[in-house]
Amino acid sequence: MYNFVQKFHSGWAYLALLLLVLAVVNSVIGMTSKKEFTAKDRKIALFALIATHIQLVVGLILYFISEVGMKAFSTEGAMKIPELRLTMLEHPLTNIIAITLITIGWSKHKKGATNESKFKSITLFYGLGLVLILIRIPWKLWL
Repeated sequence: MYNFVQKFHSGWAYLALLLLVLAVVNSVIGMTSKKEFTAKDRKIALFALIATHIQLVVGLILYFISEVGMKAFSTEGAMKIPELRLTMLEHPLTNIIAITLITIGWSKHKKGATNESKFKSITLFYGLGLVLILIRIPWKLWL
């Protein structure tokens, strides 16, 4: 089961990142060109939101069924090992914060009164979430 969840988490990450980049780029274009916020724009942002939440749930499952997750609770001095610290603490915590920001962006865009405010909320919060995700991907393990 561990291998399946790990491969799914790694593979789904490509789709989640693609949708997140697409949502940010679409919002930047919409904001700068002052276009109307349409159902297509809403769906792009929603699909990115859903994909990142699925990634988070699978990642949390993976964390608690893996040896790395168990080491987080049993290993003293693990924070001194950069690779272990990344997978045990930095990657999960930063991505939880990133997905929280993405969720806030989705909620704020729904409250936006103007097209510009909707695009601005998605650009800002999804963009911050994307940056946080990109800086804490364990690139050595992923590629």
